[in-house]
Amino acid sequence: MTPNAVLLAEHEPGSREYLERQLRDDGFTVFGAAWTARALDLAESVSPDLVIAGEPDLCRRLRAGEPGRRWNRNVPVIVLTEPGADPAVRVRALESGADDVVPRDVYLELLARVRALLRRALLGQADVVEAGPLVVDHRARQVRVGGGGRAPRGARVRARGEARERPAARLHEGGAPPRRLGIRAAGIRTRTVDSHASRLRRKLEAAGARDVVVNEWGVGYRLLL
Repeated sequence: MTPNAVLLAEHEPGSREYLERQLRDDGFTVFGAAWTARALDLAESVSPDLVIAGEPDLCRRLRAGEPGRRWNRNVPVIVLTEPGADPAVRVRALESGADDVVPRDVYLELLARVRALLRRALLGQADVVEAGPLVVDHRARQVRVGGGGRAPRGARVRARGEARERPAARLHEGGAPPRRLGIRAAGIRTRTVDSHASRLRRKLEAAGARDVVVNEWGVGYRLLL
């Protein structure tokens, strides 16, 4: 099993090095960043499972997103505070979008909260997925574009799945029975999935969500987050 990826954004070198070492010893894959700009680059390139932020501003920017950039705006975030920080500091961190707030000098508490958030994220994985202007709500079985109502007819969610590429063969296997898909026998090429993907892209583009579902040559289809 691949260790959980944690983005640690902490400008103070001593604290960052200590936390990186402890988290790696406890089995996590850690990506360290000294500055917010670097942290945002890593959020986009490595898609961490959890972010530990040394300042609430990073949390606000992660939640808000930025034009032309893609990362998981729902990633769990823990904000670090100074030891004995005023309750108002914790409140401001939570209001910025943090899932939890932990003093930076209490590693065992931080570790427990990291594990708890990752468990919670795993249980609710893919209930709601954001991909640019697109919001896929598996619980409501709906797709919304731009925060509005439902996407055009034909873009409803039919099945749960991770936000990664799906080979066409896997889509056939997990979908309707072969006769309904127009597949007469194993090994015979069909354009059914390609046709559905093409129609779906046209409907999403008409609603303002361009380049969200893309082809991965020789693999299948990818939902860009």
